[in-house]
Amino acid sequence: MNNPLWRLFSGTVRGINQAMAYLSAFLILVCSLVLVYEVVTRYILNISNDWVIELSIFMLIAATFLAAAHTQRERGHVGIEILDEVMSKRASRIRLLFGDILSMLFCGLVAYLSAVYCHEAWDQGWTTSSTWGPKLWIPYFFMSFGMLLLTLQFIVQIVEGLMGKAPELPKHGHATTTSGQGG
Repeated sequence: MNNPLWRLFSGTVRGINQAMAYLSAFLILVCSLVLVYEVVTRYILNISNDWVIELSIFMLIAATFLAAAHTQRERGHVGIEILDEVMSKRASRIRLLFGDILSMLFCGLVAYLSAVYCHEAWDQGWTTSSTWGPKLWIPYFFMSFGMLLLTLQFIVQIVEGLMGKAPELPKHGHATTTSGQGG
């Protein structure tokens, strides 16, 4: 599409999603280090930390939802691959477009509902029941923001599909057997 506003919008969505993918990778790395710290302090130093598991859960929630839009851009989510083998490319593209529209509606709804929960958690001061008691608006924020990014990614894919830029079909690998030959 040659519209400069569209290029700005889709490029911005693409850039934000790429940045969130890097942030997600960083969060997973930090989460891994925090869990190693927990193992060392618990089993070597005999010290228990009540914050480690909840912090790890919060980081993994953030990483999961922030990376979802980038994964969608790469068509990396689970799909029904057998249909791509039996359908024509045109039919597969129509199926992908229909799936993108339904997914956009679902993700938009989840983004909205988790934003409502985030607002309630913020207003009412919701915390977890642990002794550390972190604020529950934090995971709800990442859920809502990640689903908003995913919704925007679906919008980009839908518009590009409708404007003639064929959606890229998923890239499927081939399974190998234990003998090492393709299956």
